[in-house]
Amino acid sequence: MATSKSMLAVSAKKVQLIMAERCMNPYDVCSKAEISYPSYQRIIKTGNCKLSTLGKIAKALNVAVTEIIE
Repeated sequence: MATSKSMLAVSAKKVQLIMAERCMNPYDVCSKAEISYPSYQRIIKTGNCKLSTLGKIAKALNVAVTEIIE
């Protein structure tokens, strides 16, 4: 049974490369994804986040979720 706390491994390297391609900084992503900067830092450091947050980040970067997971 799936829960809202399911996790997927986020690739920090992929996220950062996409940000560079789009001339974005972490604060831009946080603003567009409506997440806090400390949350962004934790996600990049650990590679873990909720599915809903993963979707928000992908949407902020204008990519499919599959493009930013391990």
